[in-house]
Amino acid sequence: MTSIHQSHDQALTITDLSAIPTRQPSRALTLLLATGAGLSVASLYYSQPMLGVLASDIGVSSRAIGLVPTLTQLGYAIGILLLSPLGDRHDRRHIILLKSALLVLALLAGGLAPNLGCLLAASLAIGLTATLAQDIVPAAASLAHQSTRGKVVGTVMTGLLMGILLSRVVSGLVAEHWGWRAMFILAAAGVALIGLCAWRWLPRFAPTTTLSYRALLGSLRALWVKHASLRQAALAQGLLSMGFSAFWSTLAIMLHAAPFHLGAAAAGGFGLAGTAGALAAPLAGHLADRRGPAWVAQLGAALTALSFAMMCLAPLLSPSAQLWLLGLGTVGFDLGVQASLIAHQTMVYGIEPSARSRLNAILFVGIFVGMAAGAVSGSMVYAQWGWLAVTGLATLLALAAFVLRLQRR
Repeated sequence: MTSIHQSHDQALTITDLSAIPTRQPSRALTLLLATGAGLSVASLYYSQPMLGVLASDIGVSSRAIGLVPTLTQLGYAIGILLLSPLGDRHDRRHIILLKSALLVLALLAGGLAPNLGCLLAASLAIGLTATLAQDIVPAAASLAHQSTRGKVVGTVMTGLLMGILLSRVVSGLVAEHWGWRAMFILAAAGVALIGLCAWRWLPRFAPTTTLSYRALLGSLRALWVKHASLRQAALAQGLLSMGFSAFWSTLAIMLHAAPFHLGAAAAGGFGLAGTAGALAAPLAGHLADRRGPAWVAQLGAALTALSFAMMCLAPLLSPSAQLWLLGLGTVGFDLGVQASLIAHQTMVYGIEPSARSRLNAILFVGIFVGMAAGAVSGSMVYAQWGWLAVTGLATLLALAAFVLRLQRR
């Protein structure tokens, strides 16, 4: 452990010297990075509104098709843990270009998959290579001057968030009119275009550490053990993400069945309700500055629990009223989850500024492990007990996150 810390100190000196940008990124380059972050992270969510169509077309059960988003999210969590630290050790330009090419191949494999087994393998590969987004954000931070870093990173994060929110809308519409395979191929084309633009305009990045790969991973464990507040943030956001994923992984299947009989476009349309979460980012940041991030995290978890609990009343309403309730609940829990995320990022970045990229990796591993667990548990609960049980599970998970946030660290 001592050797890790000694190497870590050496890495900090190198980071401080090399992280100073010599010029500001242009608006066009910032827009490119924002678009790249959005398209790469969107790859994780294209399948969710299409699950009902996928299950029918491939001829598998709703429980089996739930493994598609599960493996995608799990691949992303593994990629963040094992691949994202490489951005400190190697030229991020090379990593971004390589991951872009591999993500294109993974998306094409998904679009051409002849059976469930091939689709599951492609889903895992999509998750691993979609960690491209986690290389683009620190690249933007490295390019920006300290005085404008927040603005540049905020712009890129807006692109990333919009990619998450609009991916379901786009995939639902494309699957409804041209089929689910067309969505994967269209996504591959978009990432390929971003890769070509990055090859043309993205500058090189000097490595910021000489730590070996093993030492980089070892420092992640050291940070986890050292900081109780980091563990609390990762666990609380992971619980919220689990409920979030359980909802989105089963919504399309539920809407596809009686009494609604709605297609992929309708499931994707609920993603528009989730765009309200984008409004939570600046508001949550402002509240975190004034009231403290812990208070914002508590508020976000409480709002998420209330929104999911409200959905449990759906069986008492008519089908049309249930859809309105679902829309309102979607706005509420998305606001809550996004507000909690901003608060937890604020906490984590303040723990040890010299290790922000690794702290961020730990936080997002917790989030996407929760996403993967939510996808598989949501599918199992839905297959066994129905939609009401899914909303009940999401409510309990959000309540657990709220209780965890009440504990001071």
